[in-house]
Amino acid sequence: MRTMILAATTALVIGATAGCGRGGSSSGTQAAGGTSSGAAPAALPQGSEPFPLDPATLTTEIDNPYWPMKPGSRWVFRETDSEGSVSRVVVTVLDETKTIMVAQARVVHDQVTTDGELAEDTYDWYAQDAAGNLWYLGEDTTEYENGKVKTKEGSWEAGVDGALPGIIMPADPQVGMAYREEYYKGHAEDEAAIIGTDALAVVPAGRFEHGIQTRNTSGIEPNVVEEKIYAKGVGVVLEITVSGGSDRAELLSYSP
Repeated sequence: MRTMILAATTALVIGATAGCGRGGSSSGTQAAGGTSSGAAPAALPQGSEPFPLDPATLTTEIDNPYWPMKPGSRWVFRETDSEGSVSRVVVTVLDETKTIMVAQARVVHDQVTTDGELAEDTYDWYAQDAAGNLWYLGEDTTEYENGKVKTKEGSWEAGVDGALPGIIMPADPQVGMAYREEYYKGHAEDEAAIIGTDALAVVPAGRFEHGIQTRNTSGIEPNVVEEKIYAKGVGVVLEITVSGGSDRAELLSYSP
């Protein structure tokens, strides 16, 4: 997964470029933050530790409120890196499944183009457990350069070569929750923590209130910290690198 734990109980302020469309419009800079109290009530997967996940409880019918994945759903993002290069990212939920750890996972296609040329092509695999937690089970990713395959580094599959599944969004997200998103030693070691449950993001796709805000880190890039906002009924609407870079990805459109 193309992503980048928490020691605070308040969310940072994230500026979001104003836009119009779904949810209204405005101008200027918007703050994204807000927290809620309460301890994490359920155990979540951590680091490289085994977690008692029963594949039989997983389903491809994903209706987690903060990232529903119905086949045909499509997100389009504009991504700007620290050097000012702009890419277009299109994420589409396919009407396809893949067998992973004896379970069926939903296949999500993620394509990145820069200046009209394919830069990255990824198939991600997700499933939801009986409690409503959204699990990430791996990815087949390919990076391109000048039209040729550059690397498949970062590809992994839960249950293969020691790789472990992780959670992308808990069923009942609360401030203070921390969990792994993926684990494949030396290749994929993303972690996340929830730092806000009342975040605001204003992006070209519209104004989104009461979002879940996460802080994301990786054992592969320990100096990089990213924050994301997930809007209810939509999914990710804004991603910003707040340390170790200045990358930004904002939602342009969403088609459920």
